[in-house]
Amino acid sequence: MQFRKAFAHEEKIELQMTAMIDIVFQLLIFFIMTFKIVALEGDFNINMPLAAESEVAPPPLIPPIKVRMRANADGSLAALSMGEAPLESMQQLHDQLLAIVGGSTAPGGGGSEVEVELDCDYGLDYQNVIMAITAVSGYIDKEGKPRTLVDKIKFAPPRPAE
Repeated sequence: MQFRKAFAHEEKIELQMTAMIDIVFQLLIFFIMTFKIVALEGDFNINMPLAAESEVAPPPLIPPIKVRMRANADGSLAALSMGEAPLESMQQLHDQLLAIVGGSTAPGGGGSEVEVELDCDYGLDYQNVIMAITAVSGYIDKEGKPRTLVDKIKFAPPRPAE
């Protein structure tokens, strides 16, 4: 009895490697693009230079000069004070600040270490606030050169009129 080989005619099955490699690269690119690197919290690698010993002492910290402006019911200026001292006008505010800052007023820059905090009532007219900023920021001298009194002006949180 003679057996025929039934499998002799069948083609050899080959795997398509090109398609598989293509899929692998696409998956690799997908995972690389979606990977998120998270920095460790609190891991600050900062190298600061060593402090050189200074012969000059650092300037003392000057607390901000507080200017309080109270408003009447109609929004006009009711009272003006610098610290605890009451003032009569914006010119007096300017003069007092000029006495504090003194000779540090130079053209273009002056009392950079001095800071003024304006504490205004909520209902105060904008015009009065601008006049106060003008009085503390600087002036034009007799020669026509601008002189700076205070570079740093900040505002206290607004509060209603008392």
